[in-house]
Order: sequence, then structure tokens, then C-alpha cells
Amino acid sequence: MRIFEKAVRLNDVFYDIRGPVVKEARRLEAGGEKVIKLNIGNPAAFGFNVPDEILGDIIANLKNAQGYGDAHGLLAAREAILRDLQYKGVPDPGMDDIFIGNGVSELVMMAMQSLLNPGDEILIPIPDYPLWTAAVTVCGGRAVHYICDESSDWNPDLNDMRSKITEKTKGIVVINPNNPTGAVYSRDILEGIAAMARQHGLIVFADEIYSRITYDGIKHFPMATIEPDNLTISFDGLSKAWLAAGFRSAWMVLSGNKKIAADYFNGLEMLANLRLCANMPSQFGIQAALGSNENINRLLLPGGRLREQRDTVVTMINKVPGLSTVIPSGALYCFPKIEIKRFNITDDEKFVMDLLKEQRLLLVQGTGFNWKDPDHFRIVFLPDKDTLADAMQRLGNFLEHYRQG
Repeated sequence: MRIFEKAVRLNDVFYDIRGPVVKEARRLEAGGEKVIKLNIGNPAAFGFNVPDEILGDIIANLKNAQGYGDAHGLLAAREAILRDLQYKGVPDPGMDDIFIGNGVSELVMMAMQSLLNPGDEILIPIPDYPLWTAAVTVCGGRAVHYICDESSDWNPDLNDMRSKITEKTKGIVVINPNNPTGAVYSRDILEGIAAMARQHGLIVFADEIYSRITYDGIKHFPMATIEPDNLTISFDGLSKAWLAAGFRSAWMVLSGNKKIAADYFNGLEMLANLRLCANMPSQFGIQAALGSNENINRLLLPGGRLREQRDTVVTMINKVPGLSTVIPSGALYCFPKIEIKRFNITDDEKFVMDLLKEQRLLLVQGTGFNWKDPDHFRIVFLPDKDTLADAMQRLGNFLEHYRQG
């Protein structure tokens, strides 16, 4: 009998946010167990609803969403994105520089497919959002990880980044605000990255899906505004700031020195044409979304639900012996550190699996974000405060007696 195996290029690809530990959680749930899931940033699962004005525009235009649309995206949606870019100060954006896609994940894959030849390198932060490493690998490239420094509030280590640039490097990925750490990078750090990109002729890929989710008055600086002459490709979408994760609607924008990327741009257009068009109904919600940030802003201010949930998790984590966390300045996550010698942890996937089986609490281990040591894990703070308090209590109870091996 002929046996079919997965492609070799998938051997080093993983996505532990929905990996083996999640499969075990599903098995427990199938047996009637209730699991607290803090593994994925899915707003709807925790009672966050898409704003009515976005739903209203989509529903009102369902008849108009029939048939294929423009490969770049709906004209009215791109016009709204263009106005948003101009408001942010992005230099010289054009309508044809905008590609609307089925979530940032599709657009990241397109960006890598159009660019990479076998052996080409892309610099990616660790800890990272694992989609980036996976996309580079699937497309035949090599993900080279630069360190983000926990002792510096998880800002990128510019010296480490600089040391990893080679003649094969084609681009630098900047995830800001960061998933999984919640860091929001300072302007000085972004200027340092931009200077490196300019010096070595690299594309900057700016994953800014959380750009509107920052706390404590922290300002987010769009990467495309830092060094206007650099070729920058920026990513944003409806899934987080507008709580519309399942709508799969996002956009990718080319800015800066686009003349040096004419052939690359042709490749992007080819890939956009091959998939015909992005999800048409959800594109009708983009104009309404970009017309107002009021809903998300209300959640981020003191007393707002996301702000309160972040504070609950940070306070309780830092009270557990053997745990500590940097206060996240943005996004929906924190990335606590665990004293591995105290608990004899050598395998962080086993740690989160053991936690799930004993306490019915689902987290993602740090190595699932390509972190180098088994001493971190990610917490999603989207559930309400009572659920988070329960989860942190379970974590604390578990660690009172846990020793690996």
C-alpha cells in the first residue's frame, strides 16, 4: 500500500497555539470536563462583540457582496484604509499599494511567497508569533531569530539583530505591539531598526495588528513613519481592535521606496489574482471600523474591561512564588517567567500539559513562540476578571507542589 507523508518543508513547522496540548483539552471537553482556555486571542469566545455599526454595514451590503471583487480589495474599504494611513502620517500611500486579505495570516504568507527563494533569510523576533516563522519556513526561507530582552521590557536587542544580518538577509519582521509579550517599542528602538534596514537594504515587515491596543497612555509609532524612504510592508486588520477575529479581514500596505520592489509587487499582484479576492462581505465593515476607535478605547482606559483584566493577571502572577511578569503595555497577552530550577522544569510543553490535566487550565508554553528556554508561558487576558482570578488561583495551587521529573 502506498503511504502519503506530509511535505518535507513542513517538518520544522508548528503552531502550538493549537498544538498537542489543545488536542488534549478537546479530549477532556469531549468527556464533559470544563477547561479554562487562555491559549488563543479570540475575543468572541470571551463575550466581546463586534461593534453594531460594523455588523450593520456588513448586513446592509450582503446583496452587494455577491460575486468576485477586485483582487486588491473593495474600493470603498481601500479608500478608508488610505485615509487612515494619511492620518497616521504614512508617506505617499497609494490605492494600489493596499491589499486586503483573509486575515493577516493569508497576507503574511503572500508576502513571503512572493519574496523568498530557497535559503533567503528573514529576521524574526523571539519570542515570536509563530505564524511568521512558519510562513518563512513553508516558503523555503530560513527564519533567523533575534532576541527581545526581558530585562529591557521585551524590547528588541539591536546588537543581537545587527549581528545576525548576512548577505542572505532580505527583511526584518517587527511585531509591535508584540505578541506574546505585550511590549510596545519605543521610538528609539524603531529608529535603530530602521537605520539597520536602510544600511543593509532590507524590507521591514511591520505586524501592527495590535497598534490600537495600548495601555497607560503608551503611544504606538507606525513603522512606516519612522524612516519614510525604507521599503516597509505594514499589516493591520479587524480581528483585534474591532473584535472581529472570525471575519478574516485584514490589509497589507506597501510604503517607502517602492521603486526597488516593482517585480516583488508584481508577484504580490499575481498571488492576489490567484486567490481571486478576499472575503467580500467582511470588507464592507472596514469603512465603519476605521471611522471610530471609540469601542476599543473604552476598554483600554482605567476602569475599562481589558485594562482591568490585564491588571488582575499581572498582580496575581507576581504574587505566585516562582513567577514574575513584565507589565504588558499593549496587546492582549502577558509572558510570565517561571523559575525553572525551583520546579525542575526541563520541558515546558510537559509543564503546560501537566497543568491542563490537573487544573483544567490551558496555556501555551514559551517554546511554542520559539523562545529558547523552557522558562516562560503565555497568558491571554481576555476572560472576565473572575475567570482570570480563578485561573491564576489554579496556577498557584498547581505550583505549590509541582516538580518535574
